[in-house]
Amino acid sequence: MKTKAAVVYQTGKPIEIEELELDKPREGEVLIRYTYAGLCHSDVHIAHGDLEARLPMVLGHEGAGVIEEVGPGVTRVKPGDHVVCSFIPSCGTCRYCANGQQSICDMGATILEGSLPGQHFPISGPHGQYGAMCMLGTFSQYGVIHQSSCVKVDDDLPLDKAVLVGCGVPTGWGSAVNTAEVKPGQTVIVMGVGGIGVNAVQGAVLAGAKNVIAIDPLANKRQKAMEFGASHAFASTHEAMETITNLTRGQMADSAILTPGLLTSDIVAGGFNAVGKGGIIVLTGLNKMEEVNVQLPGSVLTLYRKQIRGSVFGDCNPTTDIPRLLDLYRSGDLKLDELITRTYTLEQVNEGYDDLLNGANVRGVVVHEHP
Repeated sequence: MKTKAAVVYQTGKPIEIEELELDKPREGEVLIRYTYAGLCHSDVHIAHGDLEARLPMVLGHEGAGVIEEVGPGVTRVKPGDHVVCSFIPSCGTCRYCANGQQSICDMGATILEGSLPGQHFPISGPHGQYGAMCMLGTFSQYGVIHQSSCVKVDDDLPLDKAVLVGCGVPTGWGSAVNTAEVKPGQTVIVMGVGGIGVNAVQGAVLAGAKNVIAIDPLANKRQKAMEFGASHAFASTHEAMETITNLTRGQMADSAILTPGLLTSDIVAGGFNAVGKGGIIVLTGLNKMEEVNVQLPGSVLTLYRKQIRGSVFGDCNPTTDIPRLLDLYRSGDLKLDELITRTYTLEQVNEGYDDLLNGANVRGVVVHEHP
């Protein structure tokens, strides 16, 4: 069958809209009709070459839709099911899934190659086989994906909101709740208040942090952080240091969650200096894979027992945490509607990413049109 999709052919060039061919689902695979896709910064990393991926690639890794057809051996979903896609699959049987670390499932090893298990590339076109971002390629009207990337959700949940729980919400929320292990009464810093950082603010607030200090150079992002529960907001770590010192009687923050669009050594150093003894620095933002951006005094790390932790998907387990987050949304404890700044058609995807890079959006959502 044919599908219209947004493709990156060459890094640094605009994303192109193409009509491509899509295979039927094979063993363990499903055909999904995507209805919504979130505009996440990680796709920019592919388009700009910060993350080296196999090209051409259909972008989009935050998606929701309806299952149209299933291949042999599929047990997790059936035709007609509403699903949120997990940007890292969870096979359920590898070492990491088995011990509760689904965010580093072995099946996720090919997310930057874009193939399904068995080196299957379901998408093809004028340039041969096309990869799909995170094995999903949600910037396409239809996709063939593995059942391990599907999390069934209740039919009455609005998919235009639920789509955000496939990446940005759990990545930020979990960076606070799981990786930073935020506890009631603590002081937490969130550096970079975009689509992930604002959810780290939500997570810290829900975990009971007394002080949640948001740091972002853009005034509209600082305002958004306050709307989502931050107690203070500053343009830089330097500006925030006096307040952090006073709020904690000189003990400094318990954790710093680093969620900028591009993680640099200056940002890492700022977070390191802002936490006190036993403080946790969470690295959630990305940069080029070979970029050395952690350069810190080891003796301070040792003597103050500070910890540096990497976080992917907020250390969440998608099969349980995606439904949990949607339950929090139902109860009014988690904001999703307020995250969406603007919606776009597929043809407007470049405009959407311009808005993201210019700081105009917290989250943009692509609304797929189907004949």
